[in-house]
Amino acid sequence: MAKAKTIKNIGQGVGKDVRHDSAHKHVTGEAVYIDDMPLLPGLLHLQPGLSTHAHANIKALDLSAVRAATGVVCVLTHEDIPGVNDVSPTGSGDDPIFAVDKVVYAGQAIFAVAATSLAAARNAAALAKIDYEELPAVLTIADAKAQDADLEPAQLMVLGATKDALFTAEHQLKSSLRIGGQDHFYLESQAAQCVPGEDGDLTVYSSTQHPSEVQHLIAHMLDRDSHAVNVQIRRMGGGFGGKETQAALIAAMAALASAKTGRPARLVLDRDDDMVMTGKRHDFEIDYKVGFDSEGRLNGVMFDMASRCGSSMDLSAAINDRAMFHADNAYFLNNAQIVSRRLRTNTVSNTAFRGFGGPQGMMAIERVMDDIALHLGKDPLAVRRINLYGEKGRNQTPYGQFVRGNLAPQIIDQLAKDADYDQRRAAARAFNAKNRYIKKGIALTPVKFGISFTTTFLNQAGALVHVYADGSVHLNHGGTEMGQGLFTKVAQVVAHEFAIDLDQIKISATATDKVPNTSATAASAGTDLNGMAAQNAARTIKDRLIAFAAQEAECAQEDVIFADGEIRANDKKWSFAALVKAAYLARISLSSTGYYATPEIHYDRSIHDGWPFYYYAFGAALSEVEVDTLTGENRIVRVDIIHDVGRSLNPALDIGQIEGGFVQGAGWLTSEELVFDDQGVLRTHAPSTYKIPACSDRPPVFNVSLFEGENNVDSVHRSKAVGEPPLMLAISVFSAINDAVASVADYKHAPDLHAPATPESVLRAINNLPTNQSTPKS
Repeated sequence: MAKAKTIKNIGQGVGKDVRHDSAHKHVTGEAVYIDDMPLLPGLLHLQPGLSTHAHANIKALDLSAVRAATGVVCVLTHEDIPGVNDVSPTGSGDDPIFAVDKVVYAGQAIFAVAATSLAAARNAAALAKIDYEELPAVLTIADAKAQDADLEPAQLMVLGATKDALFTAEHQLKSSLRIGGQDHFYLESQAAQCVPGEDGDLTVYSSTQHPSEVQHLIAHMLDRDSHAVNVQIRRMGGGFGGKETQAALIAAMAALASAKTGRPARLVLDRDDDMVMTGKRHDFEIDYKVGFDSEGRLNGVMFDMASRCGSSMDLSAAINDRAMFHADNAYFLNNAQIVSRRLRTNTVSNTAFRGFGGPQGMMAIERVMDDIALHLGKDPLAVRRINLYGEKGRNQTPYGQFVRGNLAPQIIDQLAKDADYDQRRAAARAFNAKNRYIKKGIALTPVKFGISFTTTFLNQAGALVHVYADGSVHLNHGGTEMGQGLFTKVAQVVAHEFAIDLDQIKISATATDKVPNTSATAASAGTDLNGMAAQNAARTIKDRLIAFAAQEAECAQEDVIFADGEIRANDKKWSFAALVKAAYLARISLSSTGYYATPEIHYDRSIHDGWPFYYYAFGAALSEVEVDTLTGENRIVRVDIIHDVGRSLNPALDIGQIEGGFVQGAGWLTSEELVFDDQGVLRTHAPSTYKIPACSDRPPVFNVSLFEGENNVDSVHRSKAVGEPPLMLAISVFSAINDAVASVADYKHAPDLHAPATPESVLRAINNLPTNQSTPKS
């Protein structure tokens, strides 16, 4: 590859605080989402008909009144599907588009109405007559365990000799932790619009994180080749993992309606249907046994994990694998045995959610750290510090990978110093000694999160860059924009390569007819993969321009300099546009694809051993809370965060991701409670009953800073992923609440606190503590 000097960019290259490319459109309402698209002539509106039972045979399905209703053009069932009635992401075959003769969760689609208006479709769907034969339903983790309802064999990960380590340990503890699920609650619900074209081709606009998967699944449903389906998405109104696999069902219904009628079709779920029909974060039950010495240093730990996966496999295998991967968080476990069961239940199939199982695994080990500290009467931060990964001999994970570039000790030390941890912890204890009903809690917890898809083949990306004769640039890649700023960052990378202003680059919608066979924008790898692919495409064009400029200036290619929108070589100087125009006239190609595959990674799932992650992202958070011991209500009063993003491509966007991820994680662990009744029906399916964090829940003091350290991994401009890791910083909130509750019994007993720490959960934990607290002043 030719080499040239890129001295600096002219204002909006890498490392700069550049606003999100659509920020002004978000706040003015100009940003176009699928439901904002113009209503095309003949557009059909869809409404699915859903099961009201968690598990039942369909004895009779009478849709005659539905078909006869005003405005109805067609009614779709499984019988209308010419190909495969399935949208399972892994080929498991257990995610039918429409139920056939049995329903396996409340909210499962049985049919869909296509009508001339949304109101007509909804009114007609309510006219269906369905005769069910109810069957016994498996609804909880306990039910599934009792019936051995495993989706796959239990998985085992082992490091060392755990049983011996526990037996010989100076101290032993055992306990359990229940962790609830979480709804994605993206602002834009699931949405798709399909427009038929010539020769049976379909253009599908889908609010999806995985356009290629939607393309392939629709093609299989229609028994067509993938080239007949083009999936596009300019932006989503949030995703968080909930549009990685779940979007396929919605897009498939719209595509089927278009294919059957030859008319455009749109399906946009309302909030209630969205929450009932789509998967959530997996809820977990985790039992642990741990052995440790008098300093709190781990001898060994055993985790028995069980998760409610719902009615199908979806991505549960990989999600639960990642829970196992992150059961160590930032700690050397010494000896470890991690068992994971993935359980089928008659509830909606759970799916990807920011962190992808990692948060649940981290919750377990952080509970262990808190319980050890209470047992020994030590500062929890001291216990955490003594167990951190270290140098050789203390740096191997339970899955065989060695921890390189461990920044956790440095980040923890800096945060503890900058945020006055010791003084604030002492102040909280003094406050608790004087106040009977309001208790303060404080906790500092780290994060070590592995970056890469653990399904190795997904770690690849493509890009397409065109440079037009006037010097403007068209950029396309396989990543999707859901508000996180991916498109802006990748454009910054390309702007840096050409040393041009960001305004010269046109960011275009992700489309399967431009970049094929893409991976989901997930696993926090969107910028790592697509940024590198776009950089490679830009460098290919840049190399051609370098060779041309060197030839024109009669100099070595190394003497060609890109700087401030200009290219200099010897005594010649061109604007970028002028050099591009000259290269075009000289018949130099100004278009290129780019490709990138993450190096070094490998993993053998059959033995749970390998090197699944390219690198780790680190961070730490210090949270302070107040708990009302009479009601269980709690609030976050201050948060301090230091997070590692390597060399930030865009500090403003990265800080935004850290703040948003933390608040979303705090919601999961404090207020967001999913309630299914004893019939398997979700009762919290709207903001009236499901409480996401409000503006008032944001801590009044919220300090976020980026760690200033080197990243030795050859990622795009030495940056690090920032999408998922910050969510797990919110575990500090749960630990702080646990600390406040423990003060009620004078820190002598570990509270039986489970997540989410709703007022009811907190009050239950307080009431279950032994009543041996000192009697403080009121």
